Amino acid sequence: MSSINRVRLAALAGTLLAFSGHVATAKTVLFPKLKSSSVLVVDQSDQTVLYSRNPAVAAPIASITKLMTALVVLDAKQSLSQPLEITSAETDLPRGGTSRLSVGTVLTRGDLMHLALMSSENRAAHALGVNYPGGLAAAVIAMNRKAAALGMTSAHFVDPTGLSSENVASPEDLSKLVIAASHNPSIREYSTDQRYTVRVRSHLVEFHNTDNLVANPTWNIVVQKTGYITEAGKCLVMEAVIEGRNVVIVLLDSVGKLTRVADAKRVKSWLEANATEHVTVSMR
Repeated sequence: MSSINRVRLAALAGTLLAFSGHVATAKTVLFPKLKSSSVLVVDQSDQTVLYSRNPAVAAPIASITKLMTALVVLDAKQSLSQPLEITSAETDLPRGGTSRLSVGTVLTRGDLMHLALMSSENRAAHALGVNYPGGLAAAVIAMNRKAAALGMTSAHFVDPTGLSSENVASPEDLSKLVIAASHNPSIREYSTDQRYTVRVRSHLVEFHNTDNLVANPTWNIVVQKTGYITEAGKCLVMEAVIEGRNVVIVLLDSVGKLTRVADAKRVKSWLEANATEHVTVSMR
């Protein structure tokens, strides 16, 4: 490329960034066109924000809540091998709380956590809360205390499933939750498993991951969680190794069934294309 063309390209890049309201620290303008309402992409190693859109705005987080549920249960050092029963209490959930676990099903606490994180099983998550020391109310208190301890300043939890729209957090909050969750081997294993079979009463039932990216060989996902209720839209959080660095991706309120996954792929492609540029883009 001639020096004249380089100058023209630089001028065009500056014009595009000024027009769009983006601020970049690199020479490229190859930022992803994401469709999620709120986005945060962070380099986990040094907390560098690589991309953001509405990062400090708290919003409903749906089943991403289950990461916090798992954290407080593990913090309480409750046995993962202890058998717990799905009772009628798990049928009285907001919005009906769809589930394939019938009343009377007995699974270990580890099984319930596995299903809650992998396939977003609502009765499993609720049972974890009910069987927390002190019961459901104590579990919710522990979740909010944990959020405060992690510096999740706008986060608030009212139930362990995420079915309530009152469970809220900002992308900045959720990046801290993802990093904390990534430090636990059980959460890493359960959330990234592709499928898991348990005995529901007299039948073996196979559950699958709600995030099909875990089965994609081009992805190296450390921890992940999906979420959806009407108020939250489609949500996805994860930590993945991309171009040799651990990257936290938070995508909230994605419209359409496939948008959150498509956005995650766009972020990955963008980071791979700009691996040597150390790009930082901010959308406010």
